[in-house]
This record gives sequence, structure tokens and C-alpha cells, in this order.
Amino acid sequence: MKPDNTADALRMEVRSWLHEHLPRQWRKAMTGCDQEAFVRAQREWFYKLAAAGYATPHWPQGWPGGGRPLAEQKIIYEEVARADAPRLILYFVSLYHAACTILEWGTQEQKQLYLPRILKGEVWCQGFSEPNAGSDLASLKTRAERKGDRYVINGQKTWSTMAQYADRCLLLARSGKSDPPQGGLSYFLLDLRSKGVSVRPIAQITGDDEFAEIFFDDVEIPVENRIGADGEGWAVAQSTLSSERGLTLVELTQRMRYALPRIVATMREQGLIDDGARRRELGELIPKVHAACALADRYLLKRISGEEAPGDASVVKLYYSRVLREFVSLGMRCGGLSAQFQEDFTRGGGQETGNWPVDFMNSYNWSIAGGSDEVQRNIISERLLRMPREPRNWQLSGERS
Repeated sequence: MKPDNTADALRMEVRSWLHEHLPRQWRKAMTGCDQEAFVRAQREWFYKLAAAGYATPHWPQGWPGGGRPLAEQKIIYEEVARADAPRLILYFVSLYHAACTILEWGTQEQKQLYLPRILKGEVWCQGFSEPNAGSDLASLKTRAERKGDRYVINGQKTWSTMAQYADRCLLLARSGKSDPPQGGLSYFLLDLRSKGVSVRPIAQITGDDEFAEIFFDDVEIPVENRIGADGEGWAVAQSTLSSERGLTLVELTQRMRYALPRIVATMREQGLIDDGARRRELGELIPKVHAACALADRYLLKRISGEEAPGDASVVKLYYSRVLREFVSLGMRCGGLSAQFQEDFTRGGGQETGNWPVDFMNSYNWSIAGGSDEVQRNIISERLLRMPREPRNWQLSGERS
């Protein structure tokens, strides 16, 4: 088989650009800094990536860097992971969830209005989860009551990433009654500066406040800011949630692979490099990390060839969350007593920074975020293995506690 010179050229191009433009010693600058400094650094990094076309390779042709095939997008994300570049946490929802949803479901007017603003640095957040509606998203209670040419929104959202810095929100709310409940949801593009919106950061165990909760008190949204038809919100939301799959999983698994030397460095620091038990644990972990990378690669290749099956992404996501937990747990054990003390965390890093207490706590996010492990197992069993669905009501199954 002849080598793919185009792919090699792109890889070297991206690698060279990252070598020149990657913020120097960004980890040191982002360790222990406040959230305001982090937001400034994220904006600066976003503008560099956007200008080079590396922030939006997944957008259609005609947009900066857009129109690249998935195979080329994969190369860009692999090189970003290899360079240990900052993750664009501030703009993740903007670049993926918001942009891809608007591109697929938005009117021409909505595309012309919002997409250029994203490229200029407008920040979006996601208003899906609620205090009593996380994995069971269809049970959400936030109301959207139609009054003439406007909807009036009342309710609460939680776990909204970087909402305290966002300009707009992808909002899923209940606009009508339906059985099943998915049919009564509508989807809105909300200006967070609207009257009646309150945003409150959530303090986390790590000391970070990456998430926030949003409160809506008689907030008015024009009908033209609905995306999709009334009651069609569940279908739109599924597109939103699927927009990050593939490339994100490739980047995350590759980041974990390139972070394996951090465990080795910890072993050297603690005098454990010749410890048989720890070396055996590392030897068991390494093939699992490489297997996670291979699963992500295989999944993306199936997407490229059009052979993706329902549940394929869940396999990768579930496996990644389990291997990540093993990765950071080994780092904690190798770090000994010193790894039990929480240090200042690195904003913009992944879940494998080498700050083991923080990494360990953050690793649990991936058992929940983007669909809990239990939800992923249900998807795999029902959609991929075609096993019987769980009864909607446990009483119908004849089971008793």
C-alpha cells in the first residue's frame, strides 16, 4: 500500500504550527491561577486556533479550516493531544454542541446570525440537566409556555459547564404534555443576558467552579429563537449530544496514552521504579490504555466508512471511563503519602495531569458526564447487542423489592 503523503504532510504541518504557537509553560501558568486568568488564556488560545483553521475542521467547507474529511480531523486532534495543548473547555459547547446543532437544525437566518459570532469568541453553554433530571433527561421540569410570539421560561438547570462566562445557552424545556415525555420538549437558543436569568457557579471538591446552575424566572424567548419545531426538542437534543463523539474520544484516549510517562516519573520520584508490584500494575495498565486508543480509532474509522452502529460510541466512552479510573488510581498509589495531599490543580488540563488527587476526583466525572456508565451499558445492551429493553415501570416486570 502506498503511503498517504497528504496525511503525513498535514500531520507535520499541524505539529510544526503547534510547536510555534503553543503557549509556553502554559501548565505552570494555569496551575493555581484564578478562573479569570484561565478564561483570558482560553480566549487567547481559541483565537490562535480559529485563525489557523484548527478550531473548526469539523465545520462545513466555507468556514475557516472547514470541510476536512474525518481522517484529517483525526490527525489534527491526535497532534493536539501529542503536544499536550490546553483543552478548549471554555469553547467546547460553542464549537461542537451549538455549532453542529445550528448547522443541522437551524434556519438560514440562525446560521448567519450565530455561527460568525462563535468564531468571534461568543461563548455558549448547555442547559439540559436539572437537579432531578440528569441521566433521565426526558423527565426535566423547566417549563416553556407559549404566549403569542414568545415563550416564557421558568425553571432551573444545573451542571452547565462555564455558564457563568457564557453569552448564550442551548436550552431544552417542556412546552407541552406528551406520553412518552420526550414528545413534549422544545429546544431554544437563549440569550443569557435576558431579564430573569440568574447564573450561580458551583464549587467543586477540587476547588474548581467549572460548572454552574441557571435559574429562569419568567424569561421571555422570541419564537424565532426556537430551533426545530415545537415538541421536536428531543430529536434536536440527540443531535447535540452526538456532535462531540468520535473526535473527542480520540483526543481523550490519546492524551491518556501520552501521559503514561507521568506515572513512570512518579515511580522514579518515589523510588518505585524497581518495585515489582508497581511495575506489574503499570504493565497491566499500558495495554489497556492502548486498547482504549484502538477502540476510539476503530470507532472513528467506522464513522468514516459509514459503518457506525448504534452503541459503538458507548463502548468507547464506557471503556475510557474505566481505564481512566485505573490510570489515576495507579498514579495515586505510586505517589504514596505525598499523592494524598491536594495541590493546586491545572486549569485547562485533561484528567491525567499528574496532580493525582485532583485527577482522581475528576476521573469520576467521566462515569457521569455525557451519559453515566449505567446509561452506556443500557445503550450497548439494547442497541448494539439487541437485548430486551428494561421495562419502563419496574412493576410491569413482576419484580418486587
